[in-house]
Amino acid sequence: MPLRFRLFIISFIAIFLLSACEKEERIGRYGMLDENTPEYTAVMFIRGVYLDENLDRAVELSTDRMARILKRYHTQNNVQRHVFNLKYDTVEVTPQTSQSVGRTEYADNANVTLFFSGQYNGDKVEDLRTLELKKVSGQWKVDKIQADPFL
Repeated sequence: MPLRFRLFIISFIAIFLLSACEKEERIGRYGMLDENTPEYTAVMFIRGVYLDENLDRAVELSTDRMARILKRYHTQNNVQRHVFNLKYDTVEVTPQTSQSVGRTEYADNANVTLFFSGQYNGDKVEDLRTLELKKVSGQWKVDKIQADPFL
């Protein structure tokens, strides 16, 4: 085989493999939410509970206290039902927008309100939950899920 043909085949395979890799969907308005914010951690935690195949990401983004609670329920359905009291078949989660840019950089605690919008048994369900986060070793971790004030 001529050298040019080999290079063409190798470059074609390399381009094909690289284009097959997909980046994780960005979150926040226009996909610009910074990864070092409590809002980003809260949304990724919720994705771990509602969208992932298991609870690994949610446990990783939790304090030891919350991780023990999540592990006790074993599955996402149980966590949705008993910890959040909020079940969805499909869900979209967005953090509350605020003008507190830069205010969480030096904070050790944060409360993040998340808006849930999705479907459950064919019905549209919208709700909100507030998560309490703590900074542990420089990383934001979910510590508590506040009870729904309207129940």
